[in-house]
Amino acid sequence: MNILVTAGPTREPIDPVRFLSNRSSGKMGYELAAAFAHAGHSVLLVSGPTALDVPDRVDFLPVETAAEMHTAVAHHLGRMAIAVFAAAVADYTPATVAAEKIKKSGDSLTLELVRTPDLLGSARSPLGFTGTLVGFAAETGPPAAQAREKLTRKQCDLVIANDVSKPGFGFDSDANEVILVYPDHTEELPPASKHNLAHLLVDTILELHQRLKT
Repeated sequence: MNILVTAGPTREPIDPVRFLSNRSSGKMGYELAAAFAHAGHSVLLVSGPTALDVPDRVDFLPVETAAEMHTAVAHHLGRMAIAVFAAAVADYTPATVAAEKIKKSGDSLTLELVRTPDLLGSARSPLGFTGTLVGFAAETGPPAAQAREKLTRKQCDLVIANDVSKPGFGFDSDANEVILVYPDHTEELPPASKHNLAHLLVDTILELHQRLKT
């Protein structure tokens, strides 16, 4: 089965030496890609910049910006049975990119930001994806309500949500604590290493895919 996984942050350039980004390490997405491959599936990992090694038996497509990730996903999504959007894609990007390094001047600097393409939100329409769609919701606070709104608005089959403000979990950590938000119910999973959690999530997603097919 062909499976797409997105991972990591994106970097939105300000000038040749600066960019806007976030704290995503990419660990959860990479562990998911590895677990899907371990289960015998054909995996394409579309990743923003990370310091991680590419998992064995995984096809790898590196990107940098939100626009590049959107283009890459749009190109490959049609042949996928399952798509798992674990990347922390920037919501905004600078309206213009300076051709040369911006020099320090004055006490403040104002950047105009514009919205980036909504990658998860465009999977169903206009991209036309009909397979099993899984999103992630990284929140700072109880995530269930926001995740359910995201699931409905972006037509996901499952949203995996976590509170990244909890010490020891989420960004930069080797552990995670997540809530599975389905259209008809919510399920809390106990804290676990991202490696172990990935295998559990892969089993869950594959079972969900089989139920949706029948």
